[in-house]
Amino acid sequence: MEPLDPLALRQVPLVGPQVPERADAARNRAKLIAAARRIVERDGVAALTTDRLAAEAAVGKGTVFRRFGSRAGIFQALLDDVEREFQGRFLSGPPPLGPGAPAVERLVAFGRARLEVLSRQAPLMRAAELPPEQHYEVPARRIVEVHIATLLRQAGLASHTDAGVLSFQLLSVLEGALTIPEAKLTDEHLARLADGWEHLVRAVTRPVEGG
Repeated sequence: MEPLDPLALRQVPLVGPQVPERADAARNRAKLIAAARRIVERDGVAALTTDRLAAEAAVGKGTVFRRFGSRAGIFQALLDDVEREFQGRFLSGPPPLGPGAPAVERLVAFGRARLEVLSRQAPLMRAAELPPEQHYEVPARRIVEVHIATLLRQAGLASHTDAGVLSFQLLSVLEGALTIPEAKLTDEHLARLADGWEHLVRAVTRPVEGG
């Protein structure tokens, strides 16, 4: 697997490369995405269908299919926007999530912020879930792995420790939140998960912090 450079990649799309759009095409996409968000926020992910989106956006069903290809494509496009916003926060936003804070504090902040995103967007993420053989190759996921590995190295992780493997394992811990039934993922449970993440990060980096 080729490594990604988190300093060079500022906005990584969830599905495939970005293709320059005409102004009218970009406006149509924004209109459809806004309509899809309204449906999800008002009635939930299950209510988002191609027919419903076409009616909400006041466009033909063919327009929806040309833009997204399928219902799954609508979910992927919505999740793409979610991931772009999150990437902007941890790559160039204010500290401690963004640059400017110590690496360990950024790792702690990253996990807490990621858990918030996972809990808030869990239904959408489940609906947009790719087959297992594709899940780990999604560009947005790979840049998150590289980001965590980069922070581990910046924290002074021992040279004999495989930061890439450790990053994969830490990210898998966060993704475990998606397996929790929605009814059980309460604010209290989320806070416990976030505290557990902080304890894990500090345990992993403690030899570094302690010299």
